[in-house]
Amino acid sequence: MEAAVVLLAVAVAVLAVQLARSEAQLRAIARFLVTRESASNARVALSMRTRGFVQLAQAVNRQIDRHQGERVAAEEAKRELRRGLTYLSHDIRTPLAGAQGYAQLLAAEEDEVLRARYLDVVSRRLDDVGGLLDQLYAYAQVQDPDHRLEREPVDASQVLVEALASLYGQFKERGWEPVIELADQPLMVDSNADALARIFRNLAVNALRYGCEPPRIAQEGRTVAFANRVADPDGVDAERLFERFYQGDAARGGGGSGLGLAIVAQLARALRIEATARLDGDVLTVELGFPE
Repeated sequence: MEAAVVLLAVAVAVLAVQLARSEAQLRAIARFLVTRESASNARVALSMRTRGFVQLAQAVNRQIDRHQGERVAAEEAKRELRRGLTYLSHDIRTPLAGAQGYAQLLAAEEDEVLRARYLDVVSRRLDDVGGLLDQLYAYAQVQDPDHRLEREPVDASQVLVEALASLYGQFKERGWEPVIELADQPLMVDSNADALARIFRNLAVNALRYGCEPPRIAQEGRTVAFANRVADPDGVDAERLFERFYQGDAARGGGGSGLGLAIVAQLARALRIEATARLDGDVLTVELGFPE
């Protein structure tokens, strides 16, 4: 009987020690979580190696790793946004400064021919600023999680023709006539006509701005492709074309905002259109795959 009591007392003592050590370990983990700096690479360390504590430490450390990855990604996104806004502000200031300079010349000029020329330059510079601000507004709009696109049956072929017709003046200014190849049958899609028109216009403007010859725009089946030659294919990273503020040498060096193709990607995703880009030699092709 006395032996049993002794054994029980020893067992209770052992359990008490284990409980005290477990309590101390839990307090140490809690203290680590409370005092740990968010940017620290420190991980939970254990003085007790029981299965439960090992699993707890592993779970906590996985969460720390996930948080660290998200923090690094967020910091990189902030840096990218700051860089992009710096580029965009420069792009806006440049035509504004030009408009301001020509406005001063206009105010001091008496020759009516020169005044008309200066006025035309001011108007075009302000149009450039308006276009940049419109792209920025459009990008902010498609980024809004509450922004919804109403869809209905749309003839994408007709929307494409109208979008290209709206850019007739810009094509004429460059002396270009795009090669347009449409299928005999209309391309009927469940979409949003305004968003689809913006996608087509942005792709056409991208080809106008960064291409070195008239683009080829073709519809085959449920795919619409915009293809154009670029002067410096080594400066184009096709895999990054849809990134916000991407500034590839040959694809983004013409005074754009770096948002046009990012808007294309966002709107295409919202409309369930698969947008892809590839570079074959010096020909850049952006394809839109419409769902059945």
